[in-house]
Amino acid sequence: MANSSSSLRGGRTRKFKSEINVVPYIDVMLVLLVIFMVAAPITNPGVINLPTAGKSSLPPPEYIRITLKPDTTATIAINRPKSDAGKADVISGRADLVQKLGALHRNNPDMAVMISADKDIKYDEVIQVVSEAKKLGFDRVGLATR
Repeated sequence: MANSSSSLRGGRTRKFKSEINVVPYIDVMLVLLVIFMVAAPITNPGVINLPTAGKSSLPPPEYIRITLKPDTTATIAINRPKSDAGKADVISGRADLVQKLGALHRNNPDMAVMISADKDIKYDEVIQVVSEAKKLGFDRVGLATR
């Protein structure tokens, strides 16, 4: 009887393949690769969206204001709300800025520093001014935002 059932199949016994056909998976991977290659230039990693900051709950009554501009000049002044604002000194160069900040720190050791910088100035320059103010001994150094 075994021979009669095998003769109905054509006389051959069939073996099953135990291999996986990977060609469709390769096709899918190639399509995904093309999609990612086309979509990669669309995203611009150079754009950084900076968060906006809310107003401080209790701003200091007096502070030293440093305004940095892209043409390597800085303006330094003392803001006093009850009297006229101190005259602004225009400073060119970081060494002069550090010297003036040191003199202001000796006269007013508890005063805060507020740094406002133009949007076209290099980020490194702002961080260097923050670092110099901290080195001089200012405890409160802040950045002005819109």
